[in-house]
Amino acid sequence: LSLWDNGKRKIRYLYLGDGNSFSVTKNSPGEKLIPLFLGADLYSDTDIRIENHPRYHAKFAKKGLATKLVFSSEYRFHGLRVPCGMNSLWFYSIQGIFRVAFELYSKQQQLSILESFQDLWKSRLNDDLLKMTYQLTARLDSPLPQNTLGSTDPDSRQTSENTPSQCACSLQGAEPFEIAHQDPPEDTPSEDHDYCSPVKATISEIPSQPCQVSQTLKILESQLQSVQSIGHEQNHILLSFLRLAELFTAGGVLDEDNLAKAVLSLLQLQTPSSLSIYCSPLLQAVAGWLGRCFHTANSCISQQVESFKVRHIEHISDLPPAEELAAELFPEAMRTLLVNWMGLSEEAAQWKRHSEFPILLLILEFANHNLITGVAHVLYSSLICK
Repeated sequence: LSLWDNGKRKIRYLYLGDGNSFSVTKNSPGEKLIPLFLGADLYSDTDIRIENHPRYHAKFAKKGLATKLVFSSEYRFHGLRVPCGMNSLWFYSIQGIFRVAFELYSKQQQLSILESFQDLWKSRLNDDLLKMTYQLTARLDSPLPQNTLGSTDPDSRQTSENTPSQCACSLQGAEPFEIAHQDPPEDTPSEDHDYCSPVKATISEIPSQPCQVSQTLKILESQLQSVQSIGHEQNHILLSFLRLAELFTAGGVLDEDNLAKAVLSLLQLQTPSSLSIYCSPLLQAVAGWLGRCFHTANSCISQQVESFKVRHIEHISDLPPAEELAAELFPEAMRTLLVNWMGLSEEAAQWKRHSEFPILLLILEFANHNLITGVAHVLYSSLICK
C-alpha cells in the first residue's frame, strides 16, 4: 500500500476502481480511481480501543464514508494481517478522514489533516458515497515482484504526479507499500488483523497466532489465574456467557431462556442511578432493539386485532376490562415494558392498576396502529382533525 505521511500521521491508502478492482498506484490521470485510506491507521494513537474499531467502522460505513474491501484469496498483505477467516480491510474516503479527524483528533492533529488533505478533498467533492462493501477481484496496476516492498524514489514520484490535472489523485510524498500477489493458499487459515503492526513490517516478521477468539480466551485464562478471588456475581456471569459461547461455537441454537438470564445478570450490575437517562448508550441500544422487534410484529398484531373485532362485532360497546384486552391482543413483552415503565407492576396498588390500565391500553393501540376501543377512535379522530 502507498503511504501518505503528513509529519504527524502516516496513513496507508490505495485506489478503488470500478467496484471490483483496485490499484496501489495511480498510472494515468484519465483513470477514474477513488483514493481510499486504511481505517486502522486513522484510529492509531487515539482513545478508541482496538476492539471498538468495528463499531466505529460500521457507524461511518452507514454514512457512506467508510467501506469494507474484501479481497480475493490470491492477495496477501505485507505488514498487515486480516480478520480470521476473512481477507478484508476497512478503508475511508477523503470525506471520511475529515469526519474521523474532527470527531477524534486533537486540534493540532485536525489542523495537520486539514492542511495536508484539503487539495485532495476539493478535487473529490463529486465522489459518490461508498457502498458498505466491495468485492475486489482484479488489480489494475502490475504488482511488484513477490516478497519485496518495492519502494520507489518519492521525489521522482512527486515530480511525475504534481501537475494540476492530477491533483485529484496526486498523493505527494507517497511511498508504495506492496500488496503481494500470490497463488491461493492451501487451506491455511487467515490470521488476525494486527492494527498495531509497523508500517514497514514484512510477512516474515509477523509471528503465527491463533484467531482472535482463541487469543481472547487465552487472555481471559491468564487474567483469571492472576486474580486471587472472584465474586459470586462475576463468576455466575462469566459461566453463563461461556456456556452460551460454547453452544454457539458448536453450531447449536442459542437457548432463549439462558440467553435472557445471562443478559439480565449483566444488566443488573448497572443500577438505574448509575445510568444517565438522557444519554446512556446502553439504554439507547436496548430501546432501539426493542423498538425494531416490536415494529416487525405489527402485521401479526393486526391479524390478532381483526380476528378479535370479528368475534366481538355485536358487543363492541361492551368490551372486556382494559387489562384483559391488553393481555389478549398485545404481546407480553410490550405489556411488561409499559407496566414497569408506568409503575403498574403487581406490587402497585390495585386502584392504581385499575385506573391507569386504560391509559396503557391506549398507548398500545396507538403505538401499534390498531384501534380497538371507542376512546381510541375518538382521540384519533380528534388528533387527525387538528
